[in-house]
Amino acid sequence: MSNLEIGLASFPALLILIFIRVPIGLAMFLVGLVGLYFTTGSFNLPLARLKSETFSTFSSYSLSIVPMFLLMGHFATLGGMSSALFKAAESFLGHRKGGIAMAAIGACAGFGSICGSSLATAATMGRVALPQLRKYGYSGGFSTATLAAGGTLGILIPPSIVLVIYAILTEQNIAKLFLAAFIPGILAALGYVIAISIYVRLHPEAAGVKAAVPYADRFAALFKVWPVLLVFALVVGGIYQGWFTPTEGAAVGAAGTGFIAWMNKGLTRSTLIESFLVTAKSSAMIFFIILGAGFYNGFLALTQVPQEISNFVVSQGFSPWVVLSIILLFYLVFGCLMDSLSMILLTIPIFFPVIVELDFGMSQEQIAIWFGILVLIVVEVGLITPPVGMNLFVINAMDRSTPLAQTYKVVMYFVASDIARVILLVAFPAITLFWLRA
Repeated sequence: MSNLEIGLASFPALLILIFIRVPIGLAMFLVGLVGLYFTTGSFNLPLARLKSETFSTFSSYSLSIVPMFLLMGHFATLGGMSSALFKAAESFLGHRKGGIAMAAIGACAGFGSICGSSLATAATMGRVALPQLRKYGYSGGFSTATLAAGGTLGILIPPSIVLVIYAILTEQNIAKLFLAAFIPGILAALGYVIAISIYVRLHPEAAGVKAAVPYADRFAALFKVWPVLLVFALVVGGIYQGWFTPTEGAAVGAAGTGFIAWMNKGLTRSTLIESFLVTAKSSAMIFFIILGAGFYNGFLALTQVPQEISNFVVSQGFSPWVVLSIILLFYLVFGCLMDSLSMILLTIPIFFPVIVELDFGMSQEQIAIWFGILVLIVVEVGLITPPVGMNLFVINAMDRSTPLAQTYKVVMYFVASDIARVILLVAFPAITLFWLRA
């Protein structure tokens, strides 16, 4: 077999390992290791890469941003920021039909701005909002679907761990990607609110109504979210003002949320140790997936598979928009079967060279950033798309009384909102790139 044939044969081998439930990082590592052996005829290169790839991955300065953002999310939870966000949004929206569900979406968006993880946002806000939704008569499927969809805002609204990984893979500016995600993130939250409004009009029995809160209490609740605004302004504003790099900004954010959690008596010696342990475990999992992806992608580069696929697609004369639509559809389908980080690491080295060679009437930097936001959105949709949407399982695990089928049925309203947003951003790239055209 030629090197190209070995590279192409690795795809079904990798999928088989994934479907028999081999962890994605280990699957990519094993396929890359064996592939390098068959390509070179010895274990000299695989062993040499094992040494160099491991060191370069685990010593990467850019990747140190990942544990910092994870730690920031844990400290934010300990500091009661998730509860403060939900109570503030609930006080303004709770008296409306479907208002508590809308408040949950708003709180997820706010928490996502200091978390960066979809699953963490879904789990945290689920613990805070689910009891209130059920207390005021919201149906089980409506409650769980709303929180699962709201959780996806954690990876879209900056800071986002997935965007950081995309930036590293494609050698793009992290700060520019964060900025580009703002408007799509706001559109996502608004789209979910509209989906809730439509659902409660079609199914009025699915949502109860809470008594209106006096304006004095509303503004008192709003005042309590100042720590979230402070951390967000400090981290994101500091990055854009050039006060510190994204990695330094993540460290500042972790320190800031830790201090606020300590002031609110949520951070003690035991919770601090627990936060460090959970962050270390999550970081180790992410880093091993990155190591496996680096090994596998190095093997693919040696076999010239990405370059050959890129040359083949370009030579066929397909419309750039057709190619983009096929790629996004691929992400939409496979996102149901794989977590977002794994999808990004596995596919970007293959699809990115194809996309940047197509003529969309934009510079390569603009295409790279626009494509990154589109990929992030369609991967995010996979988190709530049946049958294997990860957020659906996270939320339903908190409400065992609600059959998963009910959640599936309601969540399609939010999926429809996401698909409409993808179409809008594909048709009008300026929504994402307006700040780059100046």
